[in-house]
Amino acid sequence: MRINDRVALVTGASSGIGRATAIRLAQLGARVILHGRDEQALASLAESVDGVVLRGELAAAPEQVERIAREAVQAYGRVDILINNAGAGWAGPFGEMTGEDLERLVSVNLSAPLRLTRALLPGMLERGAGYLMFVTSIAGRTGVAGEAVYSATKSGLDAFAESLRFELRGSGVGVGVLVPGVVDTRFFDRRGQPYQRQRPRPLPPGPVAEAMVRAIVAGRAEAYAPRWLRLPVAVRGALPGVYRGLAGRFGGS
Repeated sequence: MRINDRVALVTGASSGIGRATAIRLAQLGARVILHGRDEQALASLAESVDGVVLRGELAAAPEQVERIAREAVQAYGRVDILINNAGAGWAGPFGEMTGEDLERLVSVNLSAPLRLTRALLPGMLERGAGYLMFVTSIAGRTGVAGEAVYSATKSGLDAFAESLRFELRGSGVGVGVLVPGVVDTRFFDRRGQPYQRQRPRPLPPGPVAEAMVRAIVAGRAEAYAPRWLRLPVAVRGALPGVYRGLAGRFGGS
């Protein structure tokens, strides 16, 4: 898909992958709409990429998510590319998770992307062009101990994207997923537990965003960051017994 002069809505653009993606899209000529909660960070980014700030809470009531979609369309008259990047995390034993945290993860990671897609897809179909990108996680492909709900939401998002891709074949609207591993962002601080493993080492957000944008340009169904993440996914599918043994040994990641 051509990026130049396209209108792109990036959720979770205040920092991390979302911020890096907005910068890269702007470099390629896109007009970017920056969604997030940190108004100061968004304003600073908007100034550097000539973007439009759209502040909003994706964990709020459904009508608030629909408001975000409506205001995004009002900014430039359309949205050509939707980057569903915003996400929430929580780490720890499932039995210690509160109902409020459970609902927040499901709302931000799964319900909000589905609602934004439902609101913006009709316009793309009417124009016969568009792209829907979903930032999932390796945790949604392989499962991670201590992140059962997070893994479930990302797996659900993955399945939604794949199903929608089949449904939209031939419509001019592409659907892709980015499957990142460990990325050096504030995500781990916000989830309440820092990243403590020595390997794999976290990737900076820039190369992750670049992998996502390349997938959009090429119209690929999925991208992994780093690319070697394809290996555990392949082992899980081809050799499930071996995968379960390794997962049990290394903590399920």
